[in-house]
Amino acid sequence: MSTATNAPAFDRIKDDIAQNPVTLFMKGTPVFPQCGFSAAVVQILTQMGVKFKGVDVLADPEIRQGIKEFSQWPTIPQLYVKGEFVGGCDIIREMYEAGELQDFLKEKGIPTRG
Repeated sequence: MSTATNAPAFDRIKDDIAQNPVTLFMKGTPVFPQCGFSAAVVQILTQMGVKFKGVDVLADPEIRQGIKEFSQWPTIPQLYVKGEFVGGCDIIREMYEAGELQDFLKEKGIPTRG
C-alpha cells in the first residue's frame, strides 16, 4: 500500500516536525513562495516574528504526497507547531485575524512579536 511506499517520507516529515518548533510545509521557500496560499502563511508568521522552518514540497514529490497522507489534509501549505498539525492557509488566516493564532503560539511557548 501507499503507506509502505511513504515510510521514508513519513520519517523525514516526523523528523522535520520533531526538530523544529514551527514547521511550514509549503510550495516554494519562505523567501520565494511559489503559491499565494503559502505566501499568505509566510507573511502572517513573518509579521508575527515567528521563527519557522519552511519545507518546499515542490522540491520533493515524495514529501508533497506524503505530507497530505501524513496529516490526512489534502492541501498545501500545512503548519505544524510543536508537533501538532494546526491547519492550512484558511485556518491560519482565520486564527490570525481573530487573535487566536497569537494565543495558540503563546500557549505552545513560541515567541512572537507584540
